[in-house]
Amino acid sequence: MMGKDSGVMKAWEATVRKTQAVAKKRANSIFGTTSVAHAEEDDRKEDQDGSDHGMEVYHAEKVLPNGDYYKGDWADNFPHGKGKYLWTDGCMYVGEWYKGKTMGRGRFTWPAGPTYEGEFKSGYMDGIGTYTSSNGDVYKGEWTMNLKHGHGEKSFANGDQYDGEWRRGLLDGQGRYRWKDGNHYIGEWRNGCIWGRGTFYWTNGNAYDGYWEDGFPKGSGTFKWPDGSFYVGNWSKDPRDQSGTYYPPGSSQDGHLDWDPQEVLNELSKYPICPGEKVSILPSQKRLAVWRSTKGGDSGKPRRKSVDGRVSVGLEKPSDRMHLWGGEGDYSGSRTPTKVGALDEELLGLNIESANPRGSQLNTLKAPRKSKRQGETISKGHKNYELMLNLQLGIRHSVGRPAPSASLDLKPSAFDPKEKVWTRFPPEGSKYTPPHSSCEFKWKDYCPVVFRTLRKLFKVDAADYMLSICGNDALRELSSPGKSGSFFYLTNDDRYMIKTMKKAEAKALLRMLPAYYNHFRAFENSLLTKFYGLHCVKLIGTAQKKVRFIIMGNLFCSEYTIHRRFDLKGSSLGRITDKPESEISETTILKDLDLNFVFRLQRSWFQEFRRQIDRDCELLEQEGIMDYSLLVGIHFRDISADGDLIPSGSQTLGDSNGDGTPCISRADVDQLLLDPTRWASIKLGVNMPAKVERTVRRSDCELQLVGEPIGEFYEVVLFFGIIDILQDYDISKKLEHAYKSFQYDPTSISAVDPRQYSKRFRDFIFKIFSEDS
Repeated sequence: MMGKDSGVMKAWEATVRKTQAVAKKRANSIFGTTSVAHAEEDDRKEDQDGSDHGMEVYHAEKVLPNGDYYKGDWADNFPHGKGKYLWTDGCMYVGEWYKGKTMGRGRFTWPAGPTYEGEFKSGYMDGIGTYTSSNGDVYKGEWTMNLKHGHGEKSFANGDQYDGEWRRGLLDGQGRYRWKDGNHYIGEWRNGCIWGRGTFYWTNGNAYDGYWEDGFPKGSGTFKWPDGSFYVGNWSKDPRDQSGTYYPPGSSQDGHLDWDPQEVLNELSKYPICPGEKVSILPSQKRLAVWRSTKGGDSGKPRRKSVDGRVSVGLEKPSDRMHLWGGEGDYSGSRTPTKVGALDEELLGLNIESANPRGSQLNTLKAPRKSKRQGETISKGHKNYELMLNLQLGIRHSVGRPAPSASLDLKPSAFDPKEKVWTRFPPEGSKYTPPHSSCEFKWKDYCPVVFRTLRKLFKVDAADYMLSICGNDALRELSSPGKSGSFFYLTNDDRYMIKTMKKAEAKALLRMLPAYYNHFRAFENSLLTKFYGLHCVKLIGTAQKKVRFIIMGNLFCSEYTIHRRFDLKGSSLGRITDKPESEISETTILKDLDLNFVFRLQRSWFQEFRRQIDRDCELLEQEGIMDYSLLVGIHFRDISADGDLIPSGSQTLGDSNGDGTPCISRADVDQLLLDPTRWASIKLGVNMPAKVERTVRRSDCELQLVGEPIGEFYEVVLFFGIIDILQDYDISKKLEHAYKSFQYDPTSISAVDPRQYSKRFRDFIFKIFSEDS
């Protein structure tokens, strides 16, 4: 065994030497011949309080532990001042730094040729700047956290131009778009499309002035000719909804009597909005490697630490990564946490009919077997009763502790993993803690300011949060641990889930906290798991046992009964429920090969869904995360007294389903979506009215992932989110991939590299979700 370890270490050391040599050679070719100044590890201490006090700034040239190269001002293990940083993938930044973050003015260059020159803030392109893409697109204007946001001008490589407002990277607000042939539009935009009130001008003098939707006239509008004639009416892509009146010029009856309004729509279809080029890797997504002090017994080897918080903006994966929040059994919630993916058979699902060969008689779908409430109440005498009391005491102390109102713009020091608070809880009480009946313990809050601010960002009321977890009602322990060995607890009101964590998982969470926080700041509709607090209980005594846990939202906390629950990855190996039909209930987790539906979302929701899935998956890809799932819950609106699922069109209005929930017609659904006063309870992934279409798999294709739609639709309410976001592609997953690849089709297994996993996952999700036409 020692021989093997020694061989691995020698191979690792040889790889490091080779990487550093290549990086040094590349750096010499760019900056000129240099002498590398290696920082003495024990020379300086890290600036713990985030101030400049005691910082010594000096000029340095360094080849860093991962092969990156830096030349410029340096202080306390960070670039600080002016300097050049070259990553091993060819990205380069030249400009101002502040404690390891790009701050001030600078220039970032991508290896493929794109450049950004302008203002930076806390690692992000933020302020006024110019981005030039490799295909020749040029944007000049305002940026916020890596996104075009505010006023900006863009010249496209194909000759088109836009001057106007941007929001979160898309044309949104008032703006003028000019195509290369001179035709132009002036008016309102929404999410990158012409939408609202505006005027389109043709170079021949024709013009349309009126309302638009999704790039085409929709609603009232007027088309004018240069000779003074005009047409006023209602416009739509559907000829049946078109109506209007033609007015010839002056008293003449001539003009354009043979003209058809459809000609305008046909003409406008030739004028798409240029999408531009995707930015590859953003400055805030680049990881900086720095020398760190090894005091504390790291065997004298240099370590790497992320010093740059990052945010996903829906872009491509960087070549380097950090670990992201989440893990086996973490479920995303929008307002509430959900059951954990690691509890497969225990948590989600419903009775699903086995796939029938195409053309055979299809069985009527049944509602699932009712299940009792999940979990065992932790009462006195339970092995984890004292742990529950400790947890509740700690949460009450943490949330109830007075604190200044936190700004959403947090200081870098708030994300420091060392930013934690230990509190001792003796049974007799202390100056800061109440007396209690449990054993003595110590309580730790990790990054308390960050999690307090996250709860504010997620609109969680502190009093309600404390009542849910620390009220008179006990927590419930789910019956079996997840695959990772973690245990899960539910609050009595089902709003929150608590998961125990290994030390490595907690480290991964803390390492990814800046990127996770900024991702939710940029995209409030993110489908990723929401985390509300990270804590640790340490028992006093000989055992010195530590229990770390994370508090998450429960996606399926709803007044609706969740009839079917699916955990979907887009892989086929082992992705089927191995329970007999009689044992499948409302809380059974069904998997990819159990899926016998495709999902149809209303158009605007589907567009937002596609955008958000791309953003979230690209963040996970950039951070080297794989093995995540889309958790989907389905509530069927129409169920007969006998428990049969009733397809849409088979029931009259006013009937109700077996749960006593009133059914809703398609017209009612459309009206609900059009009425802003009824939007409050609906958001992406929560309480979404939709349709599902039943599918069947071919009998000659055993591992067909997506069945063939058969035209049988059901009115439903959907819940969904991305879960299990703690698993990075580490050595164990690489070995698992190598081992299983010898036995099975490599494309069918879960353990694949993050880039391949993200592509496969999205390809699958966009096959089973589509626009409801």
